[in-house]
Amino acid sequence: MKSFFLVISLCIISLSGFSQSKALHGELIAKSEGSTENIHVINRTSGRFTVTDALGAFVIPIKLHDTLSFSSIQYKPQELIISEQILESGVVVVTLETQVNELDEVIVGKVLTGDLLHDVKNTEGKAPINFYDLGIPGYTGKLATQSERRLHEATTGGGILPLNPIINAITGRTKMLKEHILIEKKNTLMQSIKSRLSKDFFHLNPLLQDYRMDYFYFCLDDANFLERCQNKTDFEVWLFLEEKYTQYMKNKREDKD
Repeated sequence: MKSFFLVISLCIISLSGFSQSKALHGELIAKSEGSTENIHVINRTSGRFTVTDALGAFVIPIKLHDTLSFSSIQYKPQELIISEQILESGVVVVTLETQVNELDEVIVGKVLTGDLLHDVKNTEGKAPINFYDLGIPGYTGKLATQSERRLHEATTGGGILPLNPIINAITGRTKMLKEHILIEKKNTLMQSIKSRLSKDFFHLNPLLQDYRMDYFYFCLDDANFLERCQNKTDFEVWLFLEEKYTQYMKNKREDKD
C-alpha cells in the first residue's frame, strides 16, 4: 500500500514539474544566411510574445506541449511543439527557410491593353539624365513630403524682414501645416505597425474584423503614440498595443452596459 502511494506521489511530482513554466533559450538560424533579427516568436498556447535580437536569440516562457510560432516576412512560417526533451534542456535551435514568392504566370514581351497610361508605363525608354551623369553634386537625402515643402515655404522668405513667415504665423497657416505633418507621420507609422503585427496580434487578442480599424484609430489618438511606437522594437510596440487593447475592450464593455 505504501509503495502504491509512493508511486502516485512521484507521478504527481513529475507532472507538476512539467506543468511549471520554464524559460526557453532559443536561437534562430537561416539556411540562406540572412538576418534573423526582429523575428516574432509567439507562444500560441500561453499568449506570450517576444522578438529575436541581432544574433537571432530569444528567451520565452514555456510549458510541456506548448506551441511556438516563428513569424516574419522574409521566412516561411514555422511552428515548434515543446517536447519533454526541449523542456528539460531549456535550449533549442530552429532553422528557418527563406520565403520565396513565385508568380503564377510570366509574360515575356509587351502586351498592349488599350489603356494609354498602362501602355506608356509598359514601354521601354532610356532613363533620364541625372546629376550623377553630369558630375554635378546633388541632394541624396530623404525627399520632403508635400506638407513638409509647404511648411518650409510658409516659414521662409527673403529680405531684411521676411513677411511670409509673419503672415502665416498670424493667420494660423503655419500651425495648421505642422499639425498636418504630425497627422501624416502618425498615420504612416500606424500603417507600418498594422502591416507588421496585426495578424499575430489579433490571433492572441481576438477582435472582430469590423472593429479592428477602430481599434487602431484608438491607438493613434493616444497622446503618447509617437513616443511609445516611433523607432521602437516590435516588442515595445506590442506592449503598447496590448495596453490599448485592454482599455479598448473595457470601453466597449462599458458602452454595452
